[in-house]
Amino acid sequence: MATSSLTEKQRTPTATVAREAEKGLALREKYGRGGTDVGRRRANQLKNREPVSERDIKSMYSYFARHDVDKRGKNWADKDKPSAGYIAWLLWGGDAGRTWVEGLHEKLEKSDA
Repeated sequence: MATSSLTEKQRTPTATVAREAEKGLALREKYGRGGTDVGRRRANQLKNREPVSERDIKSMYSYFARHDVDKRGKNWADKDKPSAGYIAWLLWGGDAGRTWVEGLHEKLEKSDA
């Protein structure tokens, strides 16, 4: 197996990312919707601040790229009735997760070049 160009510390989710994932899990439990089993597993990984692999980084990067359009949906981030898309977004670390993973992805791209 190839060694990562990123350190374990770099690949460890930030506290903010962990909180967003935990919020997503709580909303999923409360409303019974949002995200898939993969998203739920990702949220637990992030909440527990377990280092992500390069494969996870690429998967997260792709998730955020595909689902950015969900932000235009009805009830996005509605306090009383959040959309399933919003809950799913949080499961992947929310906006903080996106920012974090984009930085990691950029570092991977540079190291591959």
